[in-house]
Amino acid sequence: MELIYIIIGWVFVNNYVLSQFLGLCPFIGVSKKTPAAVSMGLAVTFVLTMDSFVTFPIYVYFIQPGPQNLFYSLTSSFGFGGAAEFIKTYGLSEVLTTGSFILVIAALVQLVEMVIRKTSKPLYDSLGIYLALITTNCIVLAVPLNNLKQIKPGGDWVGKSFPEGLMWATISGLVAGLGFTLVMLLMSGVRERLAITKLPKPFQGIPIVFISAALMGLAFFGFTGIITGLKANLG
Repeated sequence: MELIYIIIGWVFVNNYVLSQFLGLCPFIGVSKKTPAAVSMGLAVTFVLTMDSFVTFPIYVYFIQPGPQNLFYSLTSSFGFGGAAEFIKTYGLSEVLTTGSFILVIAALVQLVEMVIRKTSKPLYDSLGIYLALITTNCIVLAVPLNNLKQIKPGGDWVGKSFPEGLMWATISGLVAGLGFTLVMLLMSGVRERLAITKLPKPFQGIPIVFISAALMGLAFFGFTGIITGLKANLG
């Protein structure tokens, strides 16, 4: 039941594009043609899944304060316990979290870019600069940061073991990526139809795209009742 809750929640109700307005750059820029839109969605899904899988243990074992923190243990063992205290005192955990996560994201995006460039040059050319811009896509940072909220006081994963938390973090990354891919696919279908439709001049181009996205968001909002019922059953 919890898995169904996560899938419906992150794909439909709390879709990062339609409800939180994140990732609009590739959503608008790469959704003109279905093949490119789906490819971009799958690339983002891979980055999100691996990003969530890698960043979760980094935070737990090297950034989050506690006895499990290997950095704190190592610095204390070598007589540098003051480093841990310095990080706690000046609240540098958030800086370390953001910096380390961005490094992981950049590395994963470079991997995806190299693979696509070697395997499909036409696809690489069609994605253009938007492929490299996955690094600055807000979704790929928002998802792992949201995972961290779930293990902090008040989060849904409080009290879960590390393997279980890692599993749910990876699943949430995968599901968020599938939600992104879904809206990319839907928008590409809409834009392909709009391209052969005669529209009033003021609505041509980007204006009708934003109107379509808004209507799509309203349609997805209708799933709120389902997730509310599931949450009540889980509670």
